[in-house]
Amino acid sequence: MRRPLIAGNWKLNKNQEETAAFARELLFDLGDEFPEVMIAPVFTSLAEAKQAFANSPVRLGAQNCYAETGGAFTGEISAEMLKEAGCDYVILGHSERREIFGEDDTLIRRKILAALQARLLPILCIGESLEHRESGQTEVVLQKQLQGALAEFTPEQVEHLTLAYEPIWAIGTGKTATPEMAQETHAFIRNWLDQHFGDIEAQKVRILYGGSVKPGNVDALMAQPDIDGALVGGASLQSKDFLRLIRFEQG
Repeated sequence: MRRPLIAGNWKLNKNQEETAAFARELLFDLGDEFPEVMIAPVFTSLAEAKQAFANSPVRLGAQNCYAETGGAFTGEISAEMLKEAGCDYVILGHSERREIFGEDDTLIRRKILAALQARLLPILCIGESLEHRESGQTEVVLQKQLQGALAEFTPEQVEHLTLAYEPIWAIGTGKTATPEMAQETHAFIRNWLDQHFGDIEAQKVRILYGGSVKPGNVDALMAQPDIDGALVGGASLQSKDFLRLIRFEQG
């Protein structure tokens, strides 16, 4: 059984004070039984988040890392530094990194390898644009991204990955793939993993959905057999909304 993961990607939001306040609110109501939970704050709030979530089951993640361990790379941060800061996870290949900052699959692959070397758990994001969806190119795009990012990976390496399918057309737009659409795509991704790394690894890897997940649709999405959690943006910024996602009902 794959344990569900509800991951909050705060993007460029919340300072240190706001991070601490969110942690207090969330932990006050969290309770004992829930899926795995991860929060990825901005880099400057990692230390605050580590302290705020100390002695709790909430795990810490980062929104990005660089592929090198050190050197003349102004503005970057290494996977080893994130591990030292208390991170367990790192989000890589997010559509905003691809579209705004021009990251390609080759660089993302190097980042994944760096994360694994530092004993971080990478969350690899893949997804298609509205143009690709409407022209029937979704599977072509996803296959290219998977092949580019995971070229020459071993089954043992893939076992430590989490994938996040994030249809670009559904991020921050209020549009969401229907649960059936999301399930169909997640099943395609798992089948691709099966073909390249074997059934055992394909059944181990968690595949999150990351397209405008909200309290109103989380239950239907999480009821799908190949959706193992959610990578959440806007709905992770309010503790009440995020708590509702954590307490999803599978029917």
